[in-house]
Amino acid sequence: MGVLWANFVAIYRRELQSYFASPLSFGIAGVYWFLSGLFYILILGRIVNAVAQQDSQGQLGITLPAVDVPAVILENYLGVLGTLSLFILPFLSMGLFAQERQQGTLELLATSPVTTTMVALGKLAAVVTFFFTLTLPPLIYELATLLTSQPPFSWGVILMGHAGLILLAAAILALGLFLSALTESNLLAAISTFGLMLVLWILQAIADPIQGPAGQVLRHLSLLQHFSQLAKGLLSLSSVVLFLSYILLGLFLTVQYVDGLRFQRV
Repeated sequence: MGVLWANFVAIYRRELQSYFASPLSFGIAGVYWFLSGLFYILILGRIVNAVAQQDSQGQLGITLPAVDVPAVILENYLGVLGTLSLFILPFLSMGLFAQERQQGTLELLATSPVTTTMVALGKLAAVVTFFFTLTLPPLIYELATLLTSQPPFSWGVILMGHAGLILLAAAILALGLFLSALTESNLLAAISTFGLMLVLWILQAIADPIQGPAGQVLRHLSLLQHFSQLAKGLLSLSSVVLFLSYILLGLFLTVQYVDGLRFQRV
């Protein structure tokens, strides 16, 4: 067990250092932080203005339903962050194994004493950690603004929503890990990952006109439907299980494929 842990830590540290030393990673972080900050200002301003107009209508005797402003802001903003992730995550996952194939080191990994499972786990943990660092600035200014509302907003709801975002990212990155192992082209890996997660994102819309068990199955596989539940701060066991299933599926397929390379060279 100690050897396996040491192998995992070695892969994890190597991959994580590569992200923090890559100009592309800093470019991705800069774009993500700029767009996330811009959209937060726009969403905050739009909803605050809408509530102000509602208050003015209330003073005129027009009765309107009460609005939980922090909850609406959080749900809308996490939806934006989830959509931004569709464009960011393929660039983070594209080189996980494709880069190894370009440099000819995938075969070395496949024939090394390091287990394929530890390699896959280390790479996935590193890229998820890097994405987690991208979500910290948005989380900070969400906490700084939403927790000052009256009555106070629950910080647990904010953390639950961000936990859903991390689970979503981990599921997509695990599938991207497998797709990256299939090709030597970073671009092809990014495009295929984007295409797959776009399909999984819109499965709910595809399933809506379909009746019966087939529609229910497609709806259950939708990333958007399950992420929306967690973005509202609702702890949904089925949503957590689905994301974990995607993560395990991506890891399983990756390990099986790289192990296939190992057996080819025995």
